[in-house]
Amino acid sequence: IVSPHGIPIDLLDRLLIIRTLPYTEEEMVQIIKIRAATEGLTIEDSALSILGQIGAKATLRYAVQLLTPAAINARICSRSTIEKADIKDMTELFMDAKSSAEMLRENSDKYMK
Repeated sequence: IVSPHGIPIDLLDRLLIIRTLPYTEEEMVQIIKIRAATEGLTIEDSALSILGQIGAKATLRYAVQLLTPAAINARICSRSTIEKADIKDMTELFMDAKSSAEMLRENSDKYMK
């Protein structure tokens, strides 16, 4: 018996399937802004737009996770506000999952098997 979505039919009858859409870049910027405010971070608008672009290209989780190291980098540079340069520095230090997997695939011959 083949069941749709890999779920038994009797269970599927009891479920409600809700279609969701991905966030837009503007929605991601708003979510990141709320998260920064929750963590007590101040961030420039240019840095927010860069994080929105990163979220659209990679994932929202990755963009949000860049906030904390960017804030630490800003503090090291004696600033209280996260700037575009802080975000750029963190994207060079930390890779998102897709980029990391791609790099591992490209360089698989250099790793032990």
